[in-house]
Amino acid sequence: MKQLRFIRIVAVLIMLAMAGCRNGDYIVPPVTTPVDTPVTHQRYKGFYLLNEGNMGSNKCTLDFFDFTSGTYSKNIYATVNPNVVKELGDVGNDIKIYGSKLYAVINVSNKIEVMEAATAKRLQQIELTNCRYMAFANGKAYISSYAGPVVIDPRSPLGIVAEVDTATLQITRRVEVGYQPEEMAVIGNKLYVANSGGYRPPDYDSTVSVIDLTTFKEIKKIHVDINLHRLKADSDGDLYVTSRGDYYNRPSALYVLDTKTDEVKKRFAIAASNLCIAGDTAYLYGSEYSYNTASWKINYGMVNVKTETLLPGNFITDGTEKNIKMPYGIMVDPETKDIYVTDARDYVSPGTLYCFDKTGKKRWSVITGDIPAHFVFLPAKQ
Repeated sequence: MKQLRFIRIVAVLIMLAMAGCRNGDYIVPPVTTPVDTPVTHQRYKGFYLLNEGNMGSNKCTLDFFDFTSGTYSKNIYATVNPNVVKELGDVGNDIKIYGSKLYAVINVSNKIEVMEAATAKRLQQIELTNCRYMAFANGKAYISSYAGPVVIDPRSPLGIVAEVDTATLQITRRVEVGYQPEEMAVIGNKLYVANSGGYRPPDYDSTVSVIDLTTFKEIKKIHVDINLHRLKADSDGDLYVTSRGDYYNRPSALYVLDTKTDEVKKRFAIAASNLCIAGDTAYLYGSEYSYNTASWKINYGMVNVKTETLLPGNFITDGTEKNIKMPYGIMVDPETKDIYVTDARDYVSPGTLYCFDKTGKKRWSVITGDIPAHFVFLPAKQ
C-alpha cells in the first residue's frame, strides 16, 4: 500500500538522507544462500526479485534465484555494475523482461534502468518523471507516469503513458490518461491503464483508460471504482482490476472487465492488494488499512477466472501466513505451480521471500533486500 507508505516514510526522510549508498569504491559482494535442491526448468533459468527499498534511502536492490543451483543471491546489481555510483536508485516499482533486455522502473529516481536480461549488466537508462509500471507489445514498451513530483497535491497533473522503441530505447510518443496511472495490460490493439488518483484524496480517480495503440489516443474511460492499482489479464482477455478504496469507509475490492465490450462485468467484495493469474486461478492477497480503527486486515484468496467465482480457503495451507507480517509481492511458477509471497515486514528492514508448493505448504524461505516486491522470470533461451 504505497500511498500509506509515502505518508509514513516522509517522517523519517531526514534520517535516511544521511545514509550513503557506498563507502568509496568498495563493493559489497552479493550474499548467496542455498535454499533449494537444483531443479531443471524447461522454460526458465530462474527469476529476478526487485526490492523497492525505503523511499529516500537509495536502497533499491536486485536479487536473483537460480533454479539450476538452488541458490538465492542478494544485491547482484552492484557487483555486475561496479561503476554505477548510485546503483539502482530510489524505489524500484516494476521489473519486466522483453526480448534480451531487462527493464527496472525506478520510481523516485525518475528512470528506467535497462540491462542485459541474462546478466543484469547495465545498458542504458530512460528518463521519465515519476514512472510506475510497464507493458510491452510489437517492439514497444509502454510506461505509466504520474507526470509530476512525488507529493500529495489536489492540483497534481494528469498522468501519461510513454511509448518507447525497444530497439533505440527512445521515447517516441506520449498520451495523457487519468490521474496517477498504475498497472497496464495490452489486449489486442488496445492498452488498458488503471488510474488511481492516489495523490488527490479524497478525490480519487476511478477509471481505466483505453488507448488505441495505432493512433496512441485515449478512446474511452471505463468507470470502475476509486483508487485503482493492479490490472492483470487472463487467458480469455478479461481484466482483473483492484481498487484500494479510501482507507475509511469504502473498502478494497476486485473487479472483472470484459475487453470485448469494455464494461465492468463483475465485482468481488474482497480486499485485493495484489494478484497473480496462473492458468485458471488468480492468487491474491489483501493488506487493507483502516484509519477508522488504525489497524490492518490481511487476507488471502483465490478466484477461478474461468467460472469467475471466488474459491474457498487460502492458497497457504500450513498456517505459515501467520508468520507473514505484511504481504507485498506474489508470483506463481507456471511450470511447477510453486507460489512465491514476499513479506515487507516493517518497510525499513530486510524482508523475506517464502516459497510454497502447489498444495500451499512451505518449501523454503530466505532473507531479501528491503521491501521485496516485483518478480520476473528469466527465460532459459536468451
